[in-house]
Amino acid sequence: MHYLWRAVDHEGEVLESYVTKRRDRKAASKFLRKAMKRYGGPEVVVTDKLRSYGAAMKVVGNADRQETGRWCNNRAENSHLPFRRRERAMLRFRQMRCLQKFAAVHSSVHNHFNQERHFYSRDNFKLNRTADLTEWRQLFSA
Repeated sequence: MHYLWRAVDHEGEVLESYVTKRRDRKAASKFLRKAMKRYGGPEVVVTDKLRSYGAAMKVVGNADRQETGRWCNNRAENSHLPFRRRERAMLRFRQMRCLQKFAAVHSSVHNHFNQERHFYSRDNFKLNRTADLTEWRQLFSA
């Protein structure tokens, strides 16, 4: 079984994805160091109540910034849903390397095209979607 660690900003966009075989302090601290090196120190770190997060936060030095409230972790958990839906369609990954590659690409593409359709009228949604598609095609045409 593989575990997917995700760093999500306050708007729900995935910043970092990291895959491990275990869900222990060592894996959590490696993920936190990787995310902090890339994005700097966080103001608040919202996690579930898994004990490995608390142990890793003490090692990294963010123990006072951790929040583990009852519904605080919903944004991170909901960011997993499109990924899990896609993973279920693929009937699991056989190798961890394949999962890591897929997670890295999937999060960036999903952030780019996730328009949250329920906030817009159909006309505005179509305009935004075509603008995103033209930008995407320009990025990959070079």
